[in-house]
Amino acid sequence: MNTKSAPIRDWLANPRLDILCGIVVALALIPEAIGFSVVAGVDPKVGLYASVVIACVIAFTGGRPAMISAATASTAVLMTSLVHDYGVQYLFAATILMGVFQIAAGLLKLGRLMRFVSQSVLTGFVNALAILIFMAQVPQLVGVPPVTYALILLGLAIIYGFPYLTKAVPSPLVAIAVLTAITATVGIHVRTVADLGQLPTALPNFGFPQVPFTLATLGIIAPVALTLAAVGLLESLLTAQIVDDMTDTPSGKNRECIGQGLANMASAVFGGMGGCAMIGQSVINVSSGGRGRLSTLVAGVFLLVLLVILQRLLAIVPVAALTAVMIMVSINTFSWRSLARLRTNPWQSSVVMVATVGTVVATADLSRGVLVGVLLSGVFFAGKVARLSRIASVLSDDGRVRTYIVEGQVFFVTAGTFAEAIDVMEPVERIVIDVTAAHFWDISAIGALDRVVTKARRHAREVEVIGLNAASATMVERFATHDKQAASAAPH
Repeated sequence: MNTKSAPIRDWLANPRLDILCGIVVALALIPEAIGFSVVAGVDPKVGLYASVVIACVIAFTGGRPAMISAATASTAVLMTSLVHDYGVQYLFAATILMGVFQIAAGLLKLGRLMRFVSQSVLTGFVNALAILIFMAQVPQLVGVPPVTYALILLGLAIIYGFPYLTKAVPSPLVAIAVLTAITATVGIHVRTVADLGQLPTALPNFGFPQVPFTLATLGIIAPVALTLAAVGLLESLLTAQIVDDMTDTPSGKNRECIGQGLANMASAVFGGMGGCAMIGQSVINVSSGGRGRLSTLVAGVFLLVLLVILQRLLAIVPVAALTAVMIMVSINTFSWRSLARLRTNPWQSSVVMVATVGTVVATADLSRGVLVGVLLSGVFFAGKVARLSRIASVLSDDGRVRTYIVEGQVFFVTAGTFAEAIDVMEPVERIVIDVTAAHFWDISAIGALDRVVTKARRHAREVEVIGLNAASATMVERFATHDKQAASAAPH
C-alpha cells in the first residue's frame, strides 16, 4: 500500500506549493545558468537549455524528490579547455559520454560510497558552498548605484519577514515580484536579467553532436567525460544527503546516479552542457516548502516558458532581486552551529571541517575539498583505531617460552608495530603468539605475521599462532606464506 502510494506522494503531496516553489527556482536558475555558460566558454543558451532539460528529466528519473539539477559551476570549469581546443560539439559528445559513465556508476551501485563521507566533511562541504554562493554575488554588489543596495535589503526584509504574515506563498517569489514591480513602475535604472546576456527565443532543437565517431574522438572526450561524471555525481550525492537531512526523508542514491546520467545525455542532444545537482537552488526549493518531484519539473518547464513566451517580463526582473534570494540561500545554507561546535567537537573533526572549507574556498573546486576531507577523516580514523592495538608478553618460569598477547586491530597502520613488538632474537626455544583478542584485517597484517614467523624460524625459534578467529584464520589460510614455505622446505 505504502509502496504504491509513494510515487503519488512524490508528485502530488502538495501541488500548489510545489508549483510556486518551482517558479521561484526557475527565476533563480537564470543568472546562474548564464554565468556558468560564460565560465565554460559557450553561448548563454547552452547553459539555459541545459537547465531546462536536466531539471525536466531528473524530475522523473532522479532518486531525490525536490532536489534541483541544472548547469553548475563545478562542471562548467572542467569544460573550458575542451570547448577552447575543439569546439562546443565536442562538449556535447563529452556530455553524452559523461551520462554513460554516470549510468554505469548507478548500475554498479557506487552510490553506497557516500557512507565513507563523514559528517565533518558534509558540514565543511555545506559551509564552503555557502561561502562560494555569497562570493558569487559580490560582482553584483560592486560598482552599482546605491539604490541597488536598498533593493537588496528590501528583498531580504521581504524574504525573512513575509513568512510571519503567511506561508501560503514562498517569500522569495514575493520578493522578486515586489522588486520587479517597484523598478518597473518607478523607473529605477538598475541591472536587469536582460543585461546578463542574450536570452534564447526559440525551443531547443534535437540533434546528435557533429563530431567524427572515431577512437581519436573518444580519446579526446573520454578523460573530460570521466572527470565531469565523477564531479557531477559527487556534488549530486552530497546535495541529496543534505536534502535528506533537511526533509527527514531518504533518497535512492544509485537511482540518482542513473537519473543524472540520463538527464545529462538528454541535455547534450538538445544543445545543452552537462550539469548536476545544485545545492543553492535545492535549498531555495526545500526552504520555500517544495517537497515533490513536481517542484523540479515546474522549475524546468517554467524556465522554458520564461525564455520563450514571457521573455519581455523576464527581461525586466532586477538582478538585485535574484541577488537577495541567493544571499538568503547562502545564509540559510551555512551551518552556523558548526562554528560553536569547533571548540566542543573532537579536534580531528574540527580540522576535517575547516580543511574541507579552506580547500574548497581556495580552489573553488568542491571535489578537491571533499577529497581532502575524506582523506583526513581516513587518516584520523586509522590513527584512532591504531591506538586500540596492544601487545604484551609473558616469559615462562623456565625461560624457554615467550608468549605474546595481541589485542585489538591489526591492519596496515598497526602491522609494523605488531612485527616490531615480537622479538625473535630473544634466546628462547619457543614463541607463542596469542591473537584470541585480535583481528587481522588485510594483507598488510598477514604480511607482518609472515615476516615474524619466517624470521623466527630462520633463527631456530619454534613459533605457534593461537586463537585466530574465523575471519582472521580465513585470511591467513588464503594469503599467508609461512606455512607454505615450511612445507616446501620439509624433506620428502
